[in-house]
Amino acid sequence: MFFHDNARLHTANRTRELLDHFEWEVFDHLPYSPDLAPSGYHLFPNMKTWLAMQRFDDAELQAGVNEWLKSQAAKFYDDGINKLVHCYDKCLNLNGDYVEK
Repeated sequence: MFFHDNARLHTANRTRELLDHFEWEVFDHLPYSPDLAPSGYHLFPNMKTWLAMQRFDDAELQAGVNEWLKSQAAKFYDDGINKLVHCYDKCLNLNGDYVEK
């Protein structure tokens, strides 16, 4: 099963043809469903806290964020992905009728 959001790139004919070619079942992202946010969503609260304590000019910002991403332990990313898997599994088992409370 393949899960993706409804971005134009993900719903383009070429993308759909490729998914059909691999015979993947597509589970579309429900619009406005923050509980099933893309996998990077867990980064933002921590990154926001870190950014609030930094000062960058435009040229330094990208390098600073890249360094911050590299400095995070593997467990940080693993925890975020595991939380997402739990939410997706719950949603799939309830046939999409799922909202985190």
